[in-house]
Amino acid sequence: MGKFEINPTKSGQFRFNLKASNGQIILTSESYTTKPSCLNGIESVRTNSQIGSRYERLTARDGSPYFNLKASNGQIIGTSEMYSSTASRETGIVSVKTNAPTATIVDNT
Repeated sequence: MGKFEINPTKSGQFRFNLKASNGQIILTSESYTTKPSCLNGIESVRTNSQIGSRYERLTARDGSPYFNLKASNGQIIGTSEMYSSTASRETGIVSVKTNAPTATIVDNT
């Protein structure tokens, strides 16, 4: 079972990571100024993770595939790690779709 971990940033804001059951980070959020906004971001990931068109598949300058998960308004709500192949990136997307809906929330603030 996956989990969302909410962590404070050095600047006093909040960020969450979605972790798979093996503890690997599969999605990282933007920084939020308040914890309620961060929690809203988690709910947005739960909803939008199930919509295939919300995944933007990209390639970094060094050629590493990665993806962004976007909300209905086009705003990025999460970014993946860099992957070694496009097949690995697709596996990461499947992992987000699988883990996000039922992931528990761990508040590390």
